[in-house]
Amino acid sequence: MWGIVPAAGRGSRIQPLAFSKELLPVGSRCDDGTERPCAVSEYLLERLILGGADKICFVISPGKSDILEYFGDHYGSAQLAYVVQPDASGLCDAVFRAGTVVGHDEDVVVGLPDTVWFPKAALQALPGADLSFLLFPVERPEFFDAVVLDGDSVREIQVKQPNPTSRWIWGAFRMSAHGFRELHALWIDRDKLDEYFGTLVNAYLQAGGSGIGIKAGESYVDVGTVGGYRTAMAVLAESTGADSRSRLRAGVADGTRPIAAMENGATA
Repeated sequence: MWGIVPAAGRGSRIQPLAFSKELLPVGSRCDDGTERPCAVSEYLLERLILGGADKICFVISPGKSDILEYFGDHYGSAQLAYVVQPDASGLCDAVFRAGTVVGHDEDVVVGLPDTVWFPKAALQALPGADLSFLLFPVERPEFFDAVVLDGDSVREIQVKQPNPTSRWIWGAFRMSAHGFRELHALWIDRDKLDEYFGTLVNAYLQAGGSGIGIKAGESYVDVGTVGGYRTAMAVLAESTGADSRSRLRAGVADGTRPIAAMENGATA
């Protein structure tokens, strides 16, 4: 299964930075006993691998060669590939550009590289359906894509609406090979005008498609703002003893080595 990491955005909310926002240091990791800063996108890569991805495609802009230099050709057990999105033309454009490397019969899972969320293995809860969303409860759903459910079936995606009727947002999603091709074809039929994935999904549902929402997420932080960065640092400083999940503030709290600490082609 492919993991897709859309990383071509300008990151204007947290600029100025001297590097790509996906490499923003958030928390730390241990390399051979030495504590080093952890790039925020490493948290997503760890979660994609735990969710079953064995290949990961970064979609980057032409000016983000520092991401390639940082990660190299593999991360933990996953091989990495890079596809260029010439302009920051939205999430749909980024996701479907990965079709250059995704095989005809391969499922995909998509997450956002400037977020930190728990539990780490939550993607394992997503079924092999044509389209399924990993949902998280948030206090301000109007800043995200709120997901309205009927049971576990997705009824509507409310894209950054001022007064959403749901406090559950999607933080990642999975598509079967068939679902990926169907949504890609629909996006093309709609003249590639959908910038947000939620508007495309609404059209997909209206055309007879179906989606599933799984409320397996517990906490979700967007690190794309200064306030979000501070919140992420606070969240990572905590730990939950119930299932020994580490917040990775200072390496590993439960005695195991995270994927981030494996050989990953990263430069210190």
